[in-house]
Amino acid sequence: MPNDWSTLRELLLPAVTAASRGRRGRALEVALREAIRAGQLHPGTRLPATRDLASQLDVARGTVTAAYDQLVAEGYLVARRGSGTSVATTALGGEPRRVERRTTPQPWQYDLRPGLPALAAFPRTEWASCSRAALAELPDAELGYPDPAGLADLRTELAEYLGRVRAVLADPADILVTHGLAEACTLIADVLRNRGHRRIAVEDPGHPGQAELFTRHGLQPIPVRVDQGGLRIDDLAASGCRAVLVTPAHQFPLGVPLHARRRRELVDWARRCDGLVLEDDYDAEHRYDRPALGAVQALDPLRVAYLGSVSKTLAPALRLGWAVIPAGWRADVVEAKRLHDLGCSPLPQGAFARMLRASGYDRHLRRTRANNRRRRDALLEALTEFLPDWQITGIAAGLHVVVRLPEGVDDRALSARLADNGVHAPSLASYARGNRSGPFPGLVLGYASMTPDRLHAAVQRIAEVAATG
Repeated sequence: MPNDWSTLRELLLPAVTAASRGRRGRALEVALREAIRAGQLHPGTRLPATRDLASQLDVARGTVTAAYDQLVAEGYLVARRGSGTSVATTALGGEPRRVERRTTPQPWQYDLRPGLPALAAFPRTEWASCSRAALAELPDAELGYPDPAGLADLRTELAEYLGRVRAVLADPADILVTHGLAEACTLIADVLRNRGHRRIAVEDPGHPGQAELFTRHGLQPIPVRVDQGGLRIDDLAASGCRAVLVTPAHQFPLGVPLHARRRRELVDWARRCDGLVLEDDYDAEHRYDRPALGAVQALDPLRVAYLGSVSKTLAPALRLGWAVIPAGWRADVVEAKRLHDLGCSPLPQGAFARMLRASGYDRHLRRTRANNRRRRDALLEALTEFLPDWQITGIAAGLHVVVRLPEGVDDRALSARLADNGVHAPSLASYARGNRSGPFPGLVLGYASMTPDRLHAAVQRIAEVAATG
């Protein structure tokens, strides 16, 4: 092998090594040509230097040089001084097989989908600093297979943070680190199924992805009505379910909190039926007019699994979340995590732990909370200006608002017309489960990912489209 490892590039060509020594030159030329035609070597791929490839294949350097020269002459390869040899962007010597590539959908001109944070506000510099520091401090042993429950350092920081900010009652041992809230629901769904559950109650209206997830994991989602007080506990009790997923701090999508009396009734229901409450606390950090209510989990840590993530606060791309699991369920859920993927990577966990410990996460939340409030105010001002007959519903929280349309308006049809005009504004009916029309005609408008000026322009476009209907 060459002594200079800085430029070494490897190339797998089994047909060449299998050929007899006297035929390897011809075999190399054929193998390279077929690899390009088959799409194994993509256009622009840089090939190993002739000296490197000759050493790998145990042939003379001149053999490799001759094969490269022949394929350059045929138009399969391109050789540039100082840049080495690479696959041509177009193969003149033949018709390479087309390799299908995934294309990125065209962006909406105005994307008002709910649940998307201001991605431009992601603290790149601080995250990079925390990542470098965490990697430097991480013991060598932590670079092996991780603890499936999560990095101990992060679970310690999360227990402190959740107790301080959400009044969650948890020790580090109670916490499971997950790839977002969706994985937490997946793991718990599998455990529920193994324990004999066949159905799970979900809010109506609610997030359609949750119902799809539970269905995929063998649980039938049973819709339970939501009104201005949140989930109807009397309907929940009548459903026959012994597990429920609920968004008590800021119901999605209606934007109402679960009434204090119903919070107590929810816990009482779980105690009576030996049930489990899955508390989805997806955006509780974003409350703009008053402090958020504490988590329902604090009312009964033995009956409530508390679920959260950084998807609405930092970025969904991090795929980082957590679940505070009741004692009677913890071992089974952690074992499900172990069997699912052996645990989350310790590297982003370490970075987030350091961010929590240094108060960087708190600082980021203060900045984004103020920014989101300005954007929410801008959206409401624009709605008042251009669509004064539309009613804003829900509390001043989260990353979206629900606007109630005048009676008789078909919100699905309006949403479709808006889409045709470059505006992504989901209808409230699209979140309905048991009642296809939803509780009232409305649009669910996210605002965190757009500037105030863009929100103003988006609402103006919405008003123009609505007027033509």
